[in-house]
Amino acid sequence: MKPLSHFSTLLACTLAALPVLAADPTASADWALSADGAYVLDHRAGLAWPRCVEGMQWTGKTCTGKPLLLDRAEATTLAADRWKAEGVGWRLPRAAELQRLVDKSLSPPGLHPILFPAAPGEWHWSATSNVSAPNVNPYTYGNIAQGRAGDGARQAAMINGWAVNLSTGEARGDAARASKLPVRLVRPTPVGGAGP
Repeated sequence: MKPLSHFSTLLACTLAALPVLAADPTASADWALSADGAYVLDHRAGLAWPRCVEGMQWTGKTCTGKPLLLDRAEATTLAADRWKAEGVGWRLPRAAELQRLVDKSLSPPGLHPILFPAAPGEWHWSATSNVSAPNVNPYTYGNIAQGRAGDGARQAAMINGWAVNLSTGEARGDAARASKLPVRLVRPTPVGGAGP
């Protein structure tokens, strides 16, 4: 009967450790922290995410400061300027990439506080563009006579952009491009995946 009691004890210890493993997102093969702890590495997507949004600074333990709030054009310019200054492919993430950061196993859902401490859980700019504008030939007589050139959808895409709520994972394409939102830039993981 002794071997059975050892098995029961081992099983109980293993089951007790499961919530601890689930609570540590870095235990996943997809996610890891960089050697200096300043980046979250997404091995599946090949991306490196700063642990802090733009405007906040990594102290070695948490993010401090206030998020930089930018309109869509400013966010795009910031990414391009950073790419030029550092020679690294910084960019605005696509909506699906931002949505992947939201941990729906948390209650309430949001960014995991171990990976992204002190992160604002609000709408963030994405690089996703509205691709559902209809393709209309503006030179067809019927379209000219009726004023149809797909302008409504194209104009909406010009004044609106896609944003993702990092508290829920919801993505919307009707965020006014003039809105001031936080920005979380992303870059490719260096070759070898050792970290930025």
